[in-house]
Amino acid sequence: MDGVVVFDKDKFRQLYPKLDFNDAQLDMFFLEATMLLNNTPCSCVKSLVERELLLFLLVAHLATLQARLDSGNEAVGRVGSASEGSVSVSMDYGQTTPGEKWYVQTPYGAKYWQLTARYRSALYVVTNYPMPVRR
Repeated sequence: MDGVVVFDKDKFRQLYPKLDFNDAQLDMFFLEATMLLNNTPCSCVKSLVERELLLFLLVAHLATLQARLDSGNEAVGRVGSASEGSVSVSMDYGQTTPGEKWYVQTPYGAKYWQLTARYRSALYVVTNYPMPVRR
C-alpha cells in the first residue's frame, strides 16, 4: 500500500530484541501506535523511513508499558525516590508538560517525544497578500 508503513515484525525484533512478544501482541501494539501517529498518506510525517522509526518507538513504548503491567507493576510515572528498609517508592514525572507525561515513562517514549517536537509546534506562514478589510 502506497504512503503507509507496513509493520515488519522481524525488523522490529532485530532492533528491540529485549521486547519478547508474540506476533498477535506486536500487531496490536502497532495498531495502537497508528492511533497515536497517523499512518496514512495524510500523515504530517511524510517520510516513510522516519514514520517507521517513530512507529517502532511507539510500539517499543507500548510493549514496555505492557511488560511492566504483566510483571505486576501498575505504577505510573518515573521513580522519583526509593528506599530499601520498609520499602518506599515515590513516582513523579519531573518537569514535563501534560502531553509529555505518558511518553516519558519509557526511554522509547521519551525518544519519540523528542523526535516529534517539530510536529507539535505551530507553523507561521508570512505571505505578501494584503489582509482583507472587514466592514
